[in-house]
This record gives sequence, C-alpha cells and structure tokens, in this order.
Amino acid sequence: MKQTKRLALAALLTALALALNYTERMFPLPLLVPLPGVKLGLANVVTLFALCYLGRTMAFTILAARIFLGALFAGNFSALLYSAMGGFLALIVMALFIRSKRLSLYGVSILGAAAHNIGQIGAALIVLGNSAVIGYLPVLLVLSVASGSVTGALSALLFRAMDATKLQWNI
Repeated sequence: MKQTKRLALAALLTALALALNYTERMFPLPLLVPLPGVKLGLANVVTLFALCYLGRTMAFTILAARIFLGALFAGNFSALLYSAMGGFLALIVMALFIRSKRLSLYGVSILGAAAHNIGQIGAALIVLGNSAVIGYLPVLLVLSVASGSVTGALSALLFRAMDATKLQWNI
C-alpha cells in the first residue's frame, strides 16, 4: 500500500508540475523582461516539495516525467535538451543544499534557479556551438535571484500550509 501511495502522489505531482509549467506561459513576463527564455520556474515548487517530502529519487523521477511530457505535449522537442540540462542541474544543486543549516528554502531555491540557467546556457553551447551565449549568463544569474525568490516564497507558503494540516506523511 505504501508504494501505491507514493506512486499516486508522484503522478499527482507530475501533473501539477505540468500544469504549472503550462500556466506560467500565460504570464506576460516577456513584456516585463524582454529576454528569451526567462520564466519564473513555478514547476520548481513541485520539485522542491518532492525533494523534501519524497526524496531525491522520486524528485528526479517526477522532474524527468515533467520534462519529457512537457516537451511531448508542447510539441517542442528542440527545447527538451534545454529543459533537461537546466532542470537536472537545478535538482542536483538543490539536493546538495536542501539539508544545509546555513541556507533557507529561499537560498536553496535561488541556487536552483541559478543552476537551471547555467544548465540552459550549457545546452545552448551544445546546440549553437558558439560561446557567445556565455555573455547572456550574468543577466540570467541576476534574474535567477528574483525568480528563485518567488519560487522559494511559494514553496515556503506550501510547506507552512502542509505543516498546518498536521497530516502524517507516511509515504
């Protein structure tokens, strides 16, 4: 039964991450920040939740499913490498720092956002074969502080709400 609960929760979280990923395309963020590829990264709230409540392996599985299904549903397999390199590097960095006593959830989220941008620049280096894209990285790293702060704040609200429910997470 325990394995069935974990699988059901993983499927639910994958669907939620896909919905958040799709929903954030509706925000007029490019009007505020007219730079290609800039997003809030709302699906990272799900990744942080899965990392904290379900562990690294399940967080990796949910992220992999979200990246693949997101590319499949959007019909945009050219973005798959960008999403995968950014998402997996972000997850690795967040997994390394999530138990740190020196960083809050905000700090972990900001590091994840920065790692995501670094991963995407790495993908651009591979796809474009031109090192000029590295010049875009400082701008993305500054923006990652803002986007990581937003996802960190949303994650903190979610965790506070989960703690307030006093549900037992026997998963």
